[in-house]
Amino acid sequence: MTIRFFSKSGRSLFAPLPAWLVPLSRLAEAGTHDYPRATRRRLKIVNVMAFMIAIFSVIYAGVFAAFGVEDYWPLIVLNLALVVVALLAPLAHRLNDVAAALLICAAEFAALFFFVRELGRDSGIQLNFIIAAAVAFAIYDRTRIGLSVAVIATALGLHLAAWFLYPPENARVAADPFLLHNLYVSSAATTFCLIALIVGYAFALADRARAEADALLANILPEAIAERLKARPGERVADAVPQASVLFSDLVGFTELAQELGAARTVDILDQVVTEFDRLAATHGVEKIKTIGDGYMAVAGVSQPQADHAVRLARMALCLPELVARLSETHGVDLRVRIGIAGGPVMAGVIGADKFSYDVWGETVNLASRLESHGIPGEIQVSAEVREALQDGFVFEPRGPIDVKGVGLLETWLLKEERGTGQGVAA
Repeated sequence: MTIRFFSKSGRSLFAPLPAWLVPLSRLAEAGTHDYPRATRRRLKIVNVMAFMIAIFSVIYAGVFAAFGVEDYWPLIVLNLALVVVALLAPLAHRLNDVAAALLICAAEFAALFFFVRELGRDSGIQLNFIIAAAVAFAIYDRTRIGLSVAVIATALGLHLAAWFLYPPENARVAADPFLLHNLYVSSAATTFCLIALIVGYAFALADRARAEADALLANILPEAIAERLKARPGERVADAVPQASVLFSDLVGFTELAQELGAARTVDILDQVVTEFDRLAATHGVEKIKTIGDGYMAVAGVSQPQADHAVRLARMALCLPELVARLSETHGVDLRVRIGIAGGPVMAGVIGADKFSYDVWGETVNLASRLESHGIPGEIQVSAEVREALQDGFVFEPRGPIDVKGVGLLETWLLKEERGTGQGVAA
């Protein structure tokens, strides 16, 4: 079976990255696969930074070569060495999760300082040290705050030292003024571009992670409840709802059938049944609460007010017997669904700390469960409150009083179809 992560509307929870980021994302993943997901995000940023350094170093090497290989060969060689070091970043990840970042910082800091020493501060190359302040906290683990601060402090110290130690008169190479102007412009452009690209990519990853977390939360909890938790994380979610509708369903004979089918076929059939139930719940604006084995619980009018909560559940319920019959025929098994619906006051809230869940309690919930368990296969048994709420919009068949455990004699009805639509269930 393939595990699918879809929202309640049927859309994938994990939206793809924008098209322009896809090639960059593939390059960024190099050497990161053996790390936990959170660490991989940080290492991707390191890789992006390394690839950008490699690209700009090649450009700088070409610029120096254009102005004269004989005069600038040490700078050309050093730029090409930086390309090699940057491309080694994915291999450095094999040592530990900060090896590549430390390697790049050490190589870049030494090279940049050498460039300024050769050409003087008018080259503007010292501007590249500013990049460290933008990326240090992104490329080192947040538990290594001291390391990030040390890298930023080192970059600042080298930037200031380059400015004071190497004014134009102290430059070792009498560079062409046009070259110096070009270097200053390109250094400024490199600094701005690298900061923009790295920080932009980091934000893109962060936004994607937040979107995935939000989508997962919305898939676990009703949307209104998920928004409440995000807005007020410490607030306990506990609501008393004066009027709502509750549905329970159960696949008759599924437990015995599962013993014959084996695990693989059982899970496959149950997965398809629940997936289709979820789709119908989303279609009718009904909130799935949980599944218990082959049992399915859904509510309407709980997480948010719905004046037509009984109608929504009734319409969904009328689709279930035909759906189960169709899936039974597809898989060559004999399954029928038994359904109970009750209406009235309920209590709802989020419980648990780790694997938390949104649940619903109260006499209405207990009654809906009893109506299902005392029901007839292929039929939808409803309480008097539901019959009254649906009024003349639906066709009912009186079942008469039944003895419900914990309740006593109770008058119930079988919901047959929605009046004027012909949508119903086989008796």
